[in-house]
Amino acid sequence: MKKILISGLIAGVILFIISYGGLFLAIRFFPTLFIEYNGPLFNSDGSRDVLFYMHAFIISLALSWFWDRFKSLFKGHSILRGLEFGFVYAIIALLPIMWISFSALDITLPIVISWFLYGFVQAVIAGVVFAKINP
Repeated sequence: MKKILISGLIAGVILFIISYGGLFLAIRFFPTLFIEYNGPLFNSDGSRDVLFYMHAFIISLALSWFWDRFKSLFKGHSILRGLEFGFVYAIIALLPIMWISFSALDITLPIVISWFLYGFVQAVIAGVVFAKINP
């Protein structure tokens, strides 16, 4: 349990920093994509911002548990293990949730694709961190 918590928190800090920095870069390089976030579908009053920023830690702890349970299935160098971990997470979790989100919410395909890629990158980074800390 200690390895799960420690590796999850370390990955959470790394994902938080990368996600926060990546958000600024994405807004700068893909501004039209972020115009959609000003719509009524998204909460923009700031009342739940802390939940948004906690996301990196919530997903890291969940992925850390998943990693600890199934790490023996991922073979090779830590980067390769992280990539495979990211692909497994993307196929098992992201693809179905992106499918239902696109079919049920009034969001565009570019938004869904960006969310899918963002989740995949998060899982790969977390997987590499877990492979190094909790092999």
